[in-house]
Amino acid sequence: MAAARGIALDTEGSGRKRKRYDPGGGSLPEAKRKRSYDEEAAAAAEVGKRERLSKDPLEVLGMDMMMRILELSDACSVARCSVVSRGWHEIAVSDHLWGPKYQKLLKEKAHIPLLSNLHRASRFAAYSMCVMDGKRTRITKEDLYDHVWEFRFKKAAPEYWRDLDPSWKCSGPPMHRYFNPDGSHTADFGDKVWGGHECTYSIITSYVGKGQIRDHYVRINRWPPLTVSRKKDWSWEMQNHLYRYNSVPNAEKDGGTGPPFPAW
Repeated sequence: MAAARGIALDTEGSGRKRKRYDPGGGSLPEAKRKRSYDEEAAAAAEVGKRERLSKDPLEVLGMDMMMRILELSDACSVARCSVVSRGWHEIAVSDHLWGPKYQKLLKEKAHIPLLSNLHRASRFAAYSMCVMDGKRTRITKEDLYDHVWEFRFKKAAPEYWRDLDPSWKCSGPPMHRYFNPDGSHTADFGDKVWGGHECTYSIITSYVGKGQIRDHYVRINRWPPLTVSRKKDWSWEMQNHLYRYNSVPNAEKDGGTGPPFPAW
């Protein structure tokens, strides 16, 4: 009966209880100690894992290795790294890191913003300002007269107009238009469409509540207004249902183009 209950008596019959045994083998205190050791080891491993994960990669890898990693990272990721800490900021905004990224950004762009060449601006600052300006869709007078514009008729234009457009007949280079600082609008000498008449232009912008733009367009004389849009290469396009203006790429223009401090 005693054995069935897991209790053993001594040989002298003293009736004193010996150790309670575990049917699975081993005494209960030993099993408890083993479980305790396993739990402590697991807890220590978890603490070590958290310490490793929480350690600054800059301290683990060193500045040279981090610089190499950031060189291979995209610009958005590198910009986020600049706000991690002072040490990260020092690496993430260096001209050594942003110089190649800045040159790559401008490589396939039609227009380089004038503000990118501000005196003493870091490459990180120039990169950021160029990206912001590339998203700008509100055209300025400086944008208009800093660029040469290709002029083409659209399919909706009358056929006799399209017959005068070299781009439709593939008979010559496209027609060009010029917006001048004095507010006049001109064309090349001998342009058959132009006709030598006097033209002026204006930029119209209307707003709704909280400074939001409702309408933004360019008007030449009393002709149909030109809606304004921006392409991925930062070039400008203005059009209505009859014709289209496209800014001619001039990324090599000394100093850049457009306003020095645009209103974003």
